Amino acid sequence: MSTKTKLYAQLAMLVCARLNCISKGNSEWKAKHEEQILSIVKDTAPSGSGIDCGTKINLDDSTPEKLVFDFSYHHMNDGGYYDGWTEHRLIVTPSLQFGCNLKITGRDRNDTKEYLHEVYSYWLNSEAIEQAVAA
Repeated sequence: MSTKTKLYAQLAMLVCARLNCISKGNSEWKAKHEEQILSIVKDTAPSGSGIDCGTKINLDDSTPEKLVFDFSYHHMNDGGYYDGWTEHRLIVTPSLQFGCNLKITGRDRNDTKEYLHEVYSYWLNSEAIEQAVAA
């Protein structure tokens, strides 16, 4: 029986590998892990539908037990015109019951946090991309 890895778990493992490389002074593999993390986020993270500037992982604040992402949300008014932005941070932590907890910071303008939670939960709980990781 093979188990599928969730995307949040894959990212946490790569963040852990990156931090291990930093502690051991292995700059070559640190760079490779960073490249892989950034590529996964760039290629798969929510972008568009209000998350018009994409999603960025904050590697300085991320650990194997906490993934941190930054993004903006582009709001529309009742007339269908864009009318401003809100800045958000997504903090992902482990949960024994649900796999991971998602916390979205920032203003809940127009009750968008429920929508954002749904979008990011779907993304992070999707099946991980098969990639070879070493070191």
